[in-house]
Formats: sequence, structure tokens, C-alpha cells
Amino acid sequence: MLWDVDYTLVRATGLGNRLYQAVFRDMFGRDLAAIAPKAGRTDRAILLAQRVSALDGSVQSEVRALPGASAAIAALAAADCRQSVLTGNIRPLAALKLAAAGLSEHLDLDVGAYGDGHEVRSELVPVARQAARAAYGVDFSGLSTVLVGDTPLDVAAALATGARAVGVATGSFAAADLVTAGAHAVLPDLSDVPLLLAAVIGQP
Repeated sequence: MLWDVDYTLVRATGLGNRLYQAVFRDMFGRDLAAIAPKAGRTDRAILLAQRVSALDGSVQSEVRALPGASAAIAALAAADCRQSVLTGNIRPLAALKLAAAGLSEHLDLDVGAYGDGHEVRSELVPVARQAARAAYGVDFSGLSTVLVGDTPLDVAAALATGARAVGVATGSFAAADLVTAGAHAVLPDLSDVPLLLAAVIGQP
């Protein structure tokens, strides 16, 4: 089970933009006028890692778990589902957000895939599968891997690698957009745990 982080599990209001702006100012000595859309895309490690490590407790006020996220992760853990993340964030930033939102328990970040692994999201799926196979001695090929995310790019990454795609309409894309992208199941949010479990294991 591979969770997207931003707008699937957490909402980190302004944190990513603040980091980009700070890095840009450090590198070029001026403010960044605009930031390209980031939904479903990946970060580059060198630009952000140093800034992430310098963040302090103030990040708590900027990161919140989305409704149902904690219960959903706990329910899947109880169902013996191995869980990690597949995210455009670099690992330190993903770990920071998840910890600040109180969602670190049950997520094995060592078998996740992050934005510094590849700039194309679908290329991160084999990275996570290989790490999980090495850690657990289990082959997670095909539909035994499930990606949960809020963007068509999350869905596309799952479909391109033969994984199951579960869309969650908690970000900037409507449920209809995720259906059109080809998600196997689409949820309005994570608050209905039985519905989530059914979507993950492929029940109607």
C-alpha cells in the first residue's frame, strides 16, 4: 500500500511554497515570482533537504492530517497491510509532514519512494516494490501493490505499472477527474473506513 502524502494524507498549508521560495532566494538573491503547479509532481532533493533539516517546531501549525487519515492507516495495519508512501516529496520533508500530522505509526518509510528517486512518478513504483520485496520477502507485483492518491498523475503511475489505483477527491481534482483518469475506485475522502478497505482490496 503506497500513500501519496500531500492532499491525500495531509494538508501542509503553504509549507512547500515557503521552502521553494527560501531556496530560490538563497540561490538567486531575489524572490520567486511564481511557482509552477506541483500536484502529482516530484521535488528535487538538493534544493530542499538543507532547508527541511533547518525547520523547527513551527511547522506544526502548517500541517494537518486530513479527515479519516489516521483511522484509515490504523485499519489497514490491523488488516495486515504493509504501508508506505509514494510521494513527490523528498524523504525528509515527507517524514516531517507525517510526523507533524501524527501519521508516522504503521508507515514503513524505508520501503517508500520519494521525489529524489526520479522525476517521473511512475518510475518510483518499481523503487518501492524492490525495497518492499527486500524488506519483507514478498513479491508486490501487479495488483498486490495499491496506490492511493488525489491526482490523475497518481492514478496514471499506478496504471502504468499494473498496480491498483484508488483515487481520493481530497485535493484539487474532483472525483469525476479521477474516474476519467482510470482509477479502479474513487472515494470522496478517507472518513469511511469500510469503503476504503473495500476499495483497496478490490471489492465493488
